[in-house]
Amino acid sequence: MLARLLLALAGVLLMTDPASAQRFVGNERPAWRLVIHGGAGVIQRDRLTPEQDAAIRAALDRALQAGSAVLERGGSALDAVEAAVQLLEDDPNFNAGRGAVFTYEGSIEHDAAIMDGRDRRAGAVTGSTHTRHPVTLARRVMENSPHVFLRGLGADQFSVEQGLEQVPNEYFHTPERRRQWEEFRARPSAEAFDIDLKYGTVGAVALDREGNVAAATSTGGLTGKRWGRIGDSPIIGAGTYADNRACAVSATGAGEFFIREGVAHEICARLRFTRDSAQQAADTVMAEMRALGGTGGVIVVTPGGDSIYSFNTPGMYRGQASPAGRSVAIYGDE
Repeated sequence: MLARLLLALAGVLLMTDPASAQRFVGNERPAWRLVIHGGAGVIQRDRLTPEQDAAIRAALDRALQAGSAVLERGGSALDAVEAAVQLLEDDPNFNAGRGAVFTYEGSIEHDAAIMDGRDRRAGAVTGSTHTRHPVTLARRVMENSPHVFLRGLGADQFSVEQGLEQVPNEYFHTPERRRQWEEFRARPSAEAFDIDLKYGTVGAVALDREGNVAAATSTGGLTGKRWGRIGDSPIIGAGTYADNRACAVSATGAGEFFIREGVAHEICARLRFTRDSAQQAADTVMAEMRALGGTGGVIVVTPGGDSIYSFNTPGMYRGQASPAGRSVAIYGDE
């Protein structure tokens, strides 16, 4: 009789919260996991030189090394995603930090968010202009302010008050991004943003040895963005979300569609309230977003140790690490 009662209770738990059920099967916690992305879009072999291919793979691997070092020594998922994203913000191959795209007016404005799955605390910034690592500014908002989301001049002021490293806006400029901006400005005003259709937003999701998940995302937005446009990256539930009851998600792509679909939260909700696997949940939500007209990709990690990608573009800069090793990829057929 007792055995039947225990089986019945286990079945209820599995139906109401499959991720939590998976997390606590047995006495051993899952090993740590780290997944990163550096953007998705029309990323094909004929669009990258061998040198660019090698540089991007090396940058992704360095970010994995940075985050893995934190997790391997027993550090938190939150520390790991911040460390990985900082490395990507410093690399000009990606649309974040140094190497971010230009606004219509010819400046650089950053958006970033970070979220802790333990208690769903979150911090986000949009339109920051002088903080070297926007992801760290987002974390300070989460930890040292009563707010979740700061913008523009206020975010810059808070960054200075927090003693974060400040750099001239020109520090973020690169010749390639200026070329893209100049080409964009030379086109008719009716032309779409991001003429290269390659969204270089960066992000990371992690699971630590304590079974906690976290997510972080950082971006320069769209080439030629105007009127204070804000994409999905800093919006909690759209481009970034983490919840120990389900998963951690970071997104990249056509932000307006990720906002409309609430992609990151939607994936977590499917994991909580359906029997979907992480891959099924991500693929389903990405298909729904694609039906609206949006393209891009997501990375997901669960408290149970699942780590997956889902994207509907020709390629996505991506990588993952665990105690078993590290791997990176660029194209859709890898």
